Amino acid sequence: MDNQPRKLYRSISQRQLGGVCGGLGEYLNVDPTIMRLIFVAGFFLTGSLTFWAYLVMWIVVPESTL
Repeated sequence: MDNQPRKLYRSISQRQLGGVCGGLGEYLNVDPTIMRLIFVAGFFLTGSLTFWAYLVMWIVVPESTL
């Protein structure tokens, strides 16, 4: 059993724009499409807060090397 903690990366295989939703989906074991829908719904519910969160994650979260 692997005891190493999982790390969050931007996906290179499940990317549409920056790979943030694909990476979150892989990290949380959720379909990336669900993550995209959550981000779109969050944008309409919180205004631009979700946009800025996505942008920060795009800059801060490293891209996967796999």
